[in-house]
Amino acid sequence: MSHEFDFEPIPGLPANLPEGEKLLWQGSPSATDIARRVLHIDLVAVYFAALMTWRLCAGLYDGHALSQIAVDSIPLAGMTVASLAILAVLGRLMARTTIYSITSRRVVMRFGVALPMTVNVPFKAIQSADVALRPDGSGDIALGVDSLGKLTYLHLWPNTRPWHLRKPQPQLRSVPDAQNVAALLSRALHANAGSPEKATRPAAAVRPAQSVTAPSGAATASA
Repeated sequence: MSHEFDFEPIPGLPANLPEGEKLLWQGSPSATDIARRVLHIDLVAVYFAALMTWRLCAGLYDGHALSQIAVDSIPLAGMTVASLAILAVLGRLMARTTIYSITSRRVVMRFGVALPMTVNVPFKAIQSADVALRPDGSGDIALGVDSLGKLTYLHLWPNTRPWHLRKPQPQLRSVPDAQNVAALLSRALHANAGSPEKATRPAAAVRPAQSVTAPSGAATASA
C-alpha cells in the first residue's frame, strides 16, 4: 500500500488549518468517471472493437474458418484486455489520490499519482465559478482565477477545465451532488468577502454551464 500521503495531518490538506479557518467540504472524483471522461476508456474500447470486427470480416472474406480467426485474434484480444485494464487501474489510482477541499478561506486540490501536488486557491483569487451538471447530480466546478502564477494547464491536468490552455481554470471534476457543493462554495465566498450572497439559479437536468456568484477580488493561486 502506498504511504505517500501519510504526512498529511488532515487527508487532502498539507498542514493543519490556521486558527479561524474551517473545513467545510471534501470530496473525490469517481474512478469510473475519470476512466471515461479523462482517459476515454470508452473510445479505446470502441477502437479495439472495430479492429476485432475488421479482423473477423477480413478472415471471412479470405475464406478462413471461425476457429482459425479466433486463434489469430488472441494477441489482439490480449492487447484489448490489457489496455482497458491499465486505463481502469489508472483511473482508480487518479481518483484515489485526488481530494478536493473547500474551507472557509480557500479551495484546496490535492492530486497526483507519481508526483503528488497540492494547489491552494484562496477565495480572493476566485473571480467566477461555473458548474456543469450531469443527469446523475454529479458535475464539474471550474474556478475562474486571475492568475495561477507559474502553474500551467499540464501542471493541473486533469483537474483543469478542458481547452482553457492559455488561461487555465482549476476544476473540481465529477463532484457528487455538485449543485449543493456549488451553493456551499458560493456561500463561503460571500461570507469570506463579507458580502450578501446572490441567489444562484436552480439546477437543470443536463450539463448546463451555470455561474456561481463570487465577489470580486485579486490574488494568486499557489501550489
